[in-house]
Amino acid sequence: MTESSNVESWAEERIPPGQVTTRGWPVLHAGTVPSISKQTWDLKVHGEVENPLKLTYDDLLKLKRTVQNNDIHCVTTWSKLDMEWEGVRFKDLMEIARPTERARFAVFECEQGFTTNLPLDPLLDNDVMVAFRVDGKDLETVHGGPVRMLVPKRYFYKSAKWLRGIKLVEHDEPGFWEVRGYSNTANPWKEERYAGLSYADIIKNRLLAYNRNRKNKEK
Repeated sequence: MTESSNVESWAEERIPPGQVTTRGWPVLHAGTVPSISKQTWDLKVHGEVENPLKLTYDDLLKLKRTVQNNDIHCVTTWSKLDMEWEGVRFKDLMEIARPTERARFAVFECEQGFTTNLPLDPLLDNDVMVAFRVDGKDLETVHGGPVRMLVPKRYFYKSAKWLRGIKLVEHDEPGFWEVRGYSNTANPWKEERYAGLSYADIIKNRLLAYNRNRKNKEK
């Protein structure tokens, strides 16, 4: 076997089924790209935590930082390999916030009202981080900067762009894409792209999400 074929075989083992690699970084999002500055950005960690936090960008940079190499996999079938990410590991942030015994899920709250969600347990893996740099540069706004989530073992829509809040909850709260028919679990190795919901189920989920968001705003 040649050196090039060895490289191809190694790469294929890292690529989930149905994915193709890209050298670029496609820009995909709903709505517009928000205007956010590092000077005005902050992050609220709240809900089922013993020590609620409100961090500025400078506060975040002062926490324990990690640099790691990860691949990302978009639900639209592209994968980008060997990206160098820098940020604060989610589990390190949780050591400061201290989840309560009732905390089972995390809801990531983003600019323009977007959210996504995951169970707390997989988020405590070493490769999950609150990221602010990629490939040696500050994270660009078009790619979710100044700060976004990185959850490499899930499709990339779970790595919330334009992160502004982390809310820990006892009961799951499916997010923007999830209530519109995308998988709630989003495991790329199992090709969990869509939830297989009927149109009626999607409408029902969106109404539930609307009512939940309205109640949260009234609190």
